[in-house]
Amino acid sequence: MSKNVAVFVDVANIFYAAKAAGVDIDYVTLLKSASAGRDLVRAYAYTGLDPENDNQRQFHAFLARSGYKVVSKDIRKYGDGKVKANLDIELVVDMMKTARNLDIAVIISGDGDFAPAIRAVQEMGVRVEVISFRGNTSSDLIEVADLFTDITQIARVEKGSSRSGRRVAGDDEDLSMTEVPDKQTEGTGVNIYTHGEMLPAHGYPGLKKYAHLAGNFGGAWQDQHKELAVFPGAIIFNTNCIQKPAESYKDRLFTWGLVRWPGVKHVDGWDFSAVIAKAKECEGFPENPGREILTGFGHNAVLGVADKIIAAVKSGAIRRFFLIGGCDGAKPGRNYYTELAEKAPKDTVILTLACGKYRFNKLEFGDIGGIPRLLDVGQCNDSYSAVRIALALADAFECGVNDLPLSIILSWYEQKAVAVLLTLLHLGIRNIRIGPSLPAFVTPNVLAFLVENFNLTPVGTADGDLNAILGDALGTAAC
Repeated sequence: MSKNVAVFVDVANIFYAAKAAGVDIDYVTLLKSASAGRDLVRAYAYTGLDPENDNQRQFHAFLARSGYKVVSKDIRKYGDGKVKANLDIELVVDMMKTARNLDIAVIISGDGDFAPAIRAVQEMGVRVEVISFRGNTSSDLIEVADLFTDITQIARVEKGSSRSGRRVAGDDEDLSMTEVPDKQTEGTGVNIYTHGEMLPAHGYPGLKKYAHLAGNFGGAWQDQHKELAVFPGAIIFNTNCIQKPAESYKDRLFTWGLVRWPGVKHVDGWDFSAVIAKAKECEGFPENPGREILTGFGHNAVLGVADKIIAAVKSGAIRRFFLIGGCDGAKPGRNYYTELAEKAPKDTVILTLACGKYRFNKLEFGDIGGIPRLLDVGQCNDSYSAVRIALALADAFECGVNDLPLSIILSWYEQKAVAVLLTLLHLGIRNIRIGPSLPAFVTPNVLAFLVENFNLTPVGTADGDLNAILGDALGTAAC
């Protein structure tokens, strides 16, 4: 049964936080993301109005057309030049009045003054979620919220099938690396392709407006020499995964941000005109229908259908979750992860993240009652999303993460994986399998400690590990 939700937007708070961050907010996408998978009862937008400001009146009209009930009052102008229109009381009153008809209230603000009101609504049995800029959000608000989401993950817009196209963006976690080139290439005939860890860019609502964000080319970092040699366009690298460029594509290669390579042209700032000019010199792709793969299953997307997932687990339709992810590499033994995913029973769901996904993300896994069996959570840095999903499921089942029907199998390679592993251990996560070989710092004494305290286990064979995991899980209900 779907949950009733109401959304309460403190527009002034979000506006000034966005201004400080140098970005805009897509209020249409914001509302869709805040209410996804739930029945929207009402969306309120609280904002001041300068009667003499035509832009503000147009903005209010836009909010009304976009599904918000606009609650406003005239701003007050003070002698020192400051203006103010405080609508905190109106927001709290509306939230209290609607709480009896709600399952979920979403507060979009970073103002800690709302924390007491949130506690009062929670005591009425309402789940309260907070969305805002993390750096501009009171710690009290984050702590009291049942779920906090950084607004930049769902509704940020920076200021300012294969289709014929001539350019690829490199792989990194900074999606402004895609947004700004997208804007600068719009209408030029140059298409954008992502590579490697930039694949999740195709799941971000704010980038969907760019029709020339044409697709993803290639796979994991270790194949860049053979892939980039045949890519018919200009290339930007903005990641530590860069390898020594081959002469076959070095003249088409640019670096950006912190990444540099001797003899390779570097883009300073946000002017990509040199890259666009090089792309126009290149042959580009011919028109050729490609294939589609699913991405974009961050914690907001997954938790938006949490009710369906929980029901599927309780009914037995989903027996177990496998988190199979981490860093890919060329070392023998990594076909283990392909085989593990292929042999996972059809009543299991696979969560994946980072470039290890390229071992199996183009395979067909089907779905369970409309829930895809393969959920691509994102990049290495989106391990946070995987943890949020696990914590939310544990909360729903009223148990610990280690009691969930969840098995974590990590592929190991480089420094980010160290941070991910240490974070999981700090959170008390047990029974992690790791491979294809153990990290170099895991001496016999360290391994003995990790096995004794966390039951950390080296991977074995796909068949053997599946038998061990599912044998332990046979007849076990969720929590």
